[in-house]
Amino acid sequence: MKVFVRVKPNSKTESIKRMNSAHFEVRTKSPPREGKANAATINALARHLHIPKSQIKIFAGARSKQKIFEIPY
Repeated sequence: MKVFVRVKPNSKTESIKRMNSAHFEVRTKSPPREGKANAATINALARHLHIPKSQIKIFAGARSKQKIFEIPY
């Protein structure tokens, strides 16, 4: 299953907001450098969806605010 995520790095708070079944907005305090925001986004999705971090892969958009993740379902 593909999940579309809009990431907002350098936010004051960390949160995850589900828009619909396949779209999320993730706010993270991590900066968008050296993959820190990507790692924080994967951690947030794993906690929210109750799945291991190792099962979440970036499908597209590793260097963009708009990302697509591949999640097994």
